Amino acid sequence: MEETTLVAVGGRPRGSGPARRLRAENRIPAVVYGHGSDPLSVSVDRWEFRTLVKAAGTNALINLDIDGDSQLSIIKELQQHPVKDRVLHIDFQLIRRDEAIIVEVPIEFLGEPTELIRIGGLMQQQMTSLTISAPAGEIPASVSVDVSELDEGGSIRVGDIALPSGVTADAEPEAVVVSGIVTRAAAAALDEDGLEIEEEAEGAGASDEDGADEDGDS
Repeated sequence: MEETTLVAVGGRPRGSGPARRLRAENRIPAVVYGHGSDPLSVSVDRWEFRTLVKAAGTNALINLDIDGDSQLSIIKELQQHPVKDRVLHIDFQLIRRDEAIIVEVPIEFLGEPTELIRIGGLMQQQMTSLTISAPAGEIPASVSVDVSELDEGGSIRVGDIALPSGVTADAEPEAVVVSGIVTRAAAAALDEDGLEIEEEAEGAGASDEDGADEDGDS
């Protein structure tokens, strides 16, 4: 997992009033905690934080430079505005590189379920991310799921996902990640196509029999 640095300023006054003033100055109120230390109130630059998340993701290992003292952390929680795409508060958790932590990573679906598509089926995604436990320094950016063999009625479960060494899923192995379904409309279309083919085959058979009868009569 990539490491990045973010400057944080300590000594932030607590309370809703000071927090609003910080946001007006394009700074985000935050708290740093973990490893038995007292929670520390800090603030970070909004644009620097936004650039960091865009480049490295929310599971990035962050060397927080707090007034010159660097501490390794990870984003534990983001509080966002219910309407605006804006972070209101950040919780940073102090970690060690070899410490196993629980995080949520996105699921990347690879390939195309060609047989499912051929019959008009759809992939029904039950999960878009997976909660995992991994050493902080070994957190994958995502986990991959190959859906190329997915067919009608089939499913891929958590236990089917190949995870990197040292990484375990914090979910039931039988939990469904994605399944293959055929809509009623697609199923009806398939039935109609099958019926037409069957009728054409029967019609061709009848023509052959008629031809044989005519040859026999002559």
